[in-house]
Amino acid sequence: MIEPDYLEEYRPNVGICLLSRQGKVWVGRRSGLTSGADKQPHIWQMPQGGIDSDEDIDAAARRELYEETGAKSVRILAITPGWLVYEFPEGYRKKKKRKWLGQRQKWVAMLFEGDEREIDLDAHNEKEFDDWRWTDLNKTPELIIPFKRGVYEEVVTAFNPLAAYLRKTA
Repeated sequence: MIEPDYLEEYRPNVGICLLSRQGKVWVGRRSGLTSGADKQPHIWQMPQGGIDSDEDIDAAARRELYEETGAKSVRILAITPGWLVYEFPEGYRKKKKRKWLGQRQKWVAMLFEGDEREIDLDAHNEKEFDDWRWTDLNKTPELIIPFKRGVYEEVVTAFNPLAAYLRKTA
């Protein structure tokens, strides 16, 4: 697939919509955002992260999911077509040396087939989350930081039929 030139200014990224057998989605509470004067109200999100140059979407999604949650017992259900894009707000700090305008994301719906004891927020040396829970997919846009909200609304539209099917068959 040939990407439009403007997408090169957006960091390639993968997001994971990890669904339970009951149709709930996994969200994690971002580490370091829950105390002090800088406490932020929108601190829950689904796992996401960069796509390495040698990875396809499947490999990147599985790696990021494991690094951020410890989960390995998953099955891929669907991947969003095209890229979902958001821009970083003015003054937003990024760790990377390159100054990206934002991120372009492929979202992957996965079914969690393991036991919850598999969830290990310390599975990787860079801890992204300090707590987690299952919630309704429809509620995720109100949990996420506002500049990512449009992408989350698109993810809800894309994967809500899967969540509804799982709820119905649970």
